[in-house]
Amino acid sequence: MAAFAEPNNLGDVLIWEEERGYSREKITIVSGTTLVPGQVIGKVTASGKYAAFDQDLDTGVETPVGIAIANYDATGGDIQGVMIVRDAITTTGGIVWPDDITTEEKTTATATLAGLGIITREES
Repeated sequence: MAAFAEPNNLGDVLIWEEERGYSREKITIVSGTTLVPGQVIGKVTASGKYAAFDQDLDTGVETPVGIAIANYDATGGDIQGVMIVRDAITTTGGIVWPDDITTEEKTTATATLAGLGIITREES
């Protein structure tokens, strides 16, 4: 029988959050984007919409502003979503980073998230 790897869900990412109405915000995810639970998100400066964090771009998404809480597929156009934006604890292993991020870039981005009150902890 073939092995099945279950994708992340919010329980794999989020350890604790302040009340939902405080830690979460509704967002518009820009067309052409797909996100998974735990994926770090940046804000596109020109549109004010959100996309996957990418440390190599210069569009605003190179600054992390939150973490996706669900699977979102905006390949067919802009969609509404929800992200964690403040006062939450996440698992280190549940955070989804770009494949080409360096340790130094991840440390900087993690510190930026911590400044928002989104901190990471090793799973126990």
